[in-house]
Amino acid sequence: MRGTLVRRTWKWNPILHAPPRYRRACEYHAFIPSDLVGTDFTLSAGVAATIAEAEAAILALNADADAASLAPLARLLLRTESIASSKIEGLQVGIRQLARAQSGLETGGGVSATVREVLGNIDAMQLAVDEAAAAEVIDPDHLIRIHSTLMESAPNSHVAGRVRKEQNWIGGNDYNPCGADFVPPPPEELDRALSDLCQALAEEEFSPIVQAALIHAQFETIHPFMDGNGRTGRALIHVVSRRRGLAMNYVPPISVILASDRGHYIRGLEAFRRDDVESWVEQFAVAAKRSADLAIAYLGAVEGLMSRWREKLREGAAPRSDAAAWALIDVLPAYPVITSPAAVSATGRAKSAVHRGIDQLVECGVLEPVSAAKRNRSWEASGLLDLLEGLEEGQVPASGDDAG
Repeated sequence: MRGTLVRRTWKWNPILHAPPRYRRACEYHAFIPSDLVGTDFTLSAGVAATIAEAEAAILALNADADAASLAPLARLLLRTESIASSKIEGLQVGIRQLARAQSGLETGGGVSATVREVLGNIDAMQLAVDEAAAAEVIDPDHLIRIHSTLMESAPNSHVAGRVRKEQNWIGGNDYNPCGADFVPPPPEELDRALSDLCQALAEEEFSPIVQAALIHAQFETIHPFMDGNGRTGRALIHVVSRRRGLAMNYVPPISVILASDRGHYIRGLEAFRRDDVESWVEQFAVAAKRSADLAIAYLGAVEGLMSRWREKLREGAAPRSDAAAWALIDVLPAYPVITSPAAVSATGRAKSAVHRGIDQLVECGVLEPVSAAKRNRSWEASGLLDLLEGLEEGQVPASGDDAG
């Protein structure tokens, strides 16, 4: 094992609102992981080759980043990653539902608690890749800020940004950790474990993919918060990738691959705790390469769809080259459902020019009104959500998916 099992006693609690069998005292074993700093292991030549392929694929994803389309496409991939990471935790909000709900929120409407929580995950992922990845030194406060952003809109927002002071567990029953599938380290071990994790984040002893795999698995093992550990831990994958210069522009949506077989993902983390580091690193590297290849395919498909939109605009209204309609097409990948305020903010154009551009894009079939309402209107980018639903499911786009 990559750690030590310590025996603990769960105290008898006669006033617990639970069946009598769960009020009794019982014994359980908590897992205290070995430090990451100073860890030593060897990888076979085959696994080393798989790691090299994964890193080459992520570098290829980031190599041809076009400055003009960088921000919208980067936001598209980050949103997809965040939605998939939430999906692993049972928060089932599809990309179409989320896009429409977010546009409604921007125009004063209400959204469900689940949608708010997924939107919080997008914000947390953005904070991770922007702030934590750029920090000269990462300390536990960075992890706490990511978690706080993630959980601030959750139903249990009282746990946001709070390192736990009590024992948590995975599996078993809801009342005590006896018989749980896994019991993370006791609260008194967390300061040391998080300090070691942050120190390991700063080192460059291993390649970026290996470091990301180790950091993620170690964080999941520590489980320092009462909720939101999985989503925070997957954000750290992208912190490592950005800090190490592997994914400077686009995050590969690795959670899309992990979500496609959640059981396999969990077994990989269990292998890590059993000290089968090589199996976990290989599994992680395969998922990273698949996600990068998938992202490359979809960025190509989205760019093809944008070219088709431009062609429709030329054949229709044919506005001047500096018209707002062209600028709107450039930002649509980041706003599959767009509102007038979002369009003004994203393009930096005057409100009247944006309204004229929206009308032109509606006329040529690039934008479709979501409803017939006169107020709080929003428009859907033709064909984009259909395309992104395939990305969300981890399906390679068909050759005709960029036809519009």
